[in-house]
Amino acid sequence: MYGIRLHPAKDREGTRLSLAVAHTGVLVFQGHTKINAFNWSKVRKLSFKRKRFLIKLRPDLNSSYQDTLEFLMGSRDCCKVFWKICVEYHAFFRLFEEPKPKPKPVIFTRGSICLGSGRTQKQVIDYVRESEFKKIPFERKHSRVQHNIRLSPLPSPRPHEVPTESGAPGDRVDSLSRRCWKESVLVSAEDPSASRTTRASPSQQRNGHGDRTGSVSRTEETRGSTRQTHPEHLSTVVSNSPHLSASSGHSHGMVNGQKSLELCSHSPNGRQPSPLTSPLLNDAGSVRTDDEDEVRRKRFPTDRAYFIAKELLTTERTYLKDLEVVTVSFQSAVGQDEATPESLKNTVLSTFEPLHKFHTGFLREVEQRLALWEGRSNAHIKGDYQRIGDVMLKNLQGLKPLTANLHKQTEVMLELEKACRASRRLEGLCRDFELQKVCYVPLNVFILRPLHRLSHYKQILERLCKHYPATHVDFRDCRAALADVSEVAEQLQGSLSKMENFQKLLELKKDLIGVDNLVVPGREFIRLGCLSKLSGKGLQQRMFFLFNDVIVYTSRGMTATNQFKMHGQLPLHGMTIRESEDEWGVPHAFTLVGQQQSVVVAASSLTEKEKWMEDIHVAIEMAKTSNGPSSELLTSNLTDNKCPEDSSAEAESEDDITASHASLERPSPHRGNTMVHVCWHRNTSVSMVDFSIAVENQLSGNLLRKFKNSNGWQKLWVVFTNFSLFFYKSHQDDYPLASLPLLGYSVTIPSESENIHKDYVFKLHFKSHVYYFRSESEYTFERWMEVIRSATVPSSGPRVLNNKESHPH
Repeated sequence: MYGIRLHPAKDREGTRLSLAVAHTGVLVFQGHTKINAFNWSKVRKLSFKRKRFLIKLRPDLNSSYQDTLEFLMGSRDCCKVFWKICVEYHAFFRLFEEPKPKPKPVIFTRGSICLGSGRTQKQVIDYVRESEFKKIPFERKHSRVQHNIRLSPLPSPRPHEVPTESGAPGDRVDSLSRRCWKESVLVSAEDPSASRTTRASPSQQRNGHGDRTGSVSRTEETRGSTRQTHPEHLSTVVSNSPHLSASSGHSHGMVNGQKSLELCSHSPNGRQPSPLTSPLLNDAGSVRTDDEDEVRRKRFPTDRAYFIAKELLTTERTYLKDLEVVTVSFQSAVGQDEATPESLKNTVLSTFEPLHKFHTGFLREVEQRLALWEGRSNAHIKGDYQRIGDVMLKNLQGLKPLTANLHKQTEVMLELEKACRASRRLEGLCRDFELQKVCYVPLNVFILRPLHRLSHYKQILERLCKHYPATHVDFRDCRAALADVSEVAEQLQGSLSKMENFQKLLELKKDLIGVDNLVVPGREFIRLGCLSKLSGKGLQQRMFFLFNDVIVYTSRGMTATNQFKMHGQLPLHGMTIRESEDEWGVPHAFTLVGQQQSVVVAASSLTEKEKWMEDIHVAIEMAKTSNGPSSELLTSNLTDNKCPEDSSAEAESEDDITASHASLERPSPHRGNTMVHVCWHRNTSVSMVDFSIAVENQLSGNLLRKFKNSNGWQKLWVVFTNFSLFFYKSHQDDYPLASLPLLGYSVTIPSESENIHKDYVFKLHFKSHVYYFRSESEYTFERWMEVIRSATVPSSGPRVLNNKESHPH
């Protein structure tokens, strides 16, 4: 039992057992009696899911064991700790060489601990076998410390104490390393900031492999040496000793005026670990250390301009990924098919390829500048690095020749719609492509991304100009870049508003059944959302769509595609609207009185009622003075009395994103997170004004997420767009693992009773769903609160219609 640490567990029958890990494999104990052992050669995979520890065995015809063995441990944290220990033991005793970490980008590199890092057992044995050792004579002395070691640095050995006896080669180095480590721990107890950067790795604390490795690794240094190791050499000894876990930077602790030892630890292969961290999503989930985040965050610049520039970097990464959906994914899935016309292929390539090439270079320059900004530059060149205006000015001037490509976004969307109408096969290919994970929003949204990106550049530059004083070195470049991007954005604003309306009509067309001519010249979308329609069977949930010429009401069809069937339509010409809450005794009710039909509806709240009535009033007034498409009403072979009335609204069916990885990937015949479906489930509404605001408030970056009943924080790459949060492991992923539509959610700051003792935390909650998110700075916290509130608190103002504009269809 020496060196064996027992971890309480239960088997499937509830029998109390203990699990342990050794060099041979995983051991099972009942009391202090070993009842089973699973050799590493028989173990195919070790994993855990919440409190369940899973051992998957290799298939063996002669074995009576099941393929997967399951043990229940005390908590998820206990289960994860034991899983980590197993991984470290397996890596040390079974691997022939240490695993090579994957190359990471310049700015966001790996952090936290790397499981199984360091030399393996085989590498250590080979090193000892190939090396020659000489016994060094030394004289053992018993030192007597006359003062508290916590109040003074390590004393220098006196020169006359020359070793005369022989001993183990690594004893001297090991003793120095242990003394240094002990003093560092004592100093860290007084200075909490130092304790986070000078910790022993878990495996060394448990089994002491670090001591044996340390004595071997420094033998070359001590062989044949008879001089004393003075304090000035001590940091070199410690930095090369594997007693310390991999960390980035130095620890400078101060205790009673005495400076502690400067410890600079390195990984055994000489690579400096990353200052950033994070075990992200994996099959079992992972939790992040809070203390490390606090220290690492403080190492970054605290200037607000830095975080504004970092927002440019994070959103540019997301934008480039969105361009690749069109240039790479769409081309490979649809562009290579025979049904795709050559004219469409050429239009897409000539429009998006130059933009993708340009923004790839722009992103590279921004990454390099942020890397220098975060580094420890010299004082005389510090100002040259801590700015971003010159980079933006240079690249925005280079974007001007590509203005013609930005104007062609309209041509691409029209060409694609025309080709889909002409070919059912191409229409099916595009529909299948939109169901792929990489196409996380409708395809036409990706096509319009270059036009939206200009407004993001404009907002970032406006924040920089507002932040900088007029005398700042970066102010002039930022102001010049703002003038350039404003000029281009103003040229494209007219076509952008028309294309946004056209894109929204095409998106709604895919969600509706029984509508043949929704997309016609002159029709504009105003609002969609849930209202309850009063009928002979009582109040029935219906989805209403308000356009500038007609109101359409539908119900969710019981089909595999989950589309909405049209029940009826009410022309706006000649319509009147009146409140009827007292008349029918229904809260928030009002009546739509048409020339041929009247409909009584009720909103879910007073706010929703006011939004609908305000928008309908404006649309009715516009219909009186315009010659819109009212004569060309929507056609359908469905009538209101022929459509079955649903007896009740469908229950809330939001997938909890706490589910396992497998639940995030289940297939669906139709994308159920469209805005129509979200409004149906959340019983709310959204207007075209809200869509326009959401386009301007896109954001992406790293956030730490915590669930209501969990203890740890999990780092995720989060993208906010289209009223939803999309969660990734990292910014390099091609598709999100999960999404969270925000309509209906409330965003607040946690109260004291919730025991969230962290800075920059905001809370999202809807019914019983509660999520906490942490940002890295005050600026990013404010930005996330701002953009999320734009989705959770929809605009109540009416949209100003302009029927005189020419439409692209």
